[in-house]
Amino acid sequence: MPFRKFPVGLTQSGALNNILSLLWMLVCVVAVIALAYLFTKYVAGRGGGMAALSGSSTEQFKVLTRLPLGREQSVALVRAGERYLLLGVVPSGISLLAELTAEEAKALTEPASDPNAPPSFGEALRTVLKQRKPR
Repeated sequence: MPFRKFPVGLTQSGALNNILSLLWMLVCVVAVIALAYLFTKYVAGRGGGMAALSGSSTEQFKVLTRLPLGREQSVALVRAGERYLLLGVVPSGISLLAELTAEEAKALTEPASDPNAPPSFGEALRTVLKQRKPR
């Protein structure tokens, strides 16, 4: 049985088709990424998801502080009118942990003034940058 040789190289039209296919695939990937970005900006602009608890406020309702406890769990101190509520926030919902007085809420939101406490990272960084000599 004779051995047949097949051409190994691509013809010019085959190479052009491959390049056009690759370019079309890149255009589609970029379009999908752009649409995903625009959709997330649209959802974030409408206040969707948990973004509403991160720091939004009105006159009657304000999130005073929020403490993350885990990947999707947190505790939030909320002022609703004249009431102060300590809320537990999880993906399945929000639950009331306690209702606090104004004094208790103020004590939780004000930083502790302990003279022996180490400086915060920001304060330490400012001190080091002030001490650093310019070159």
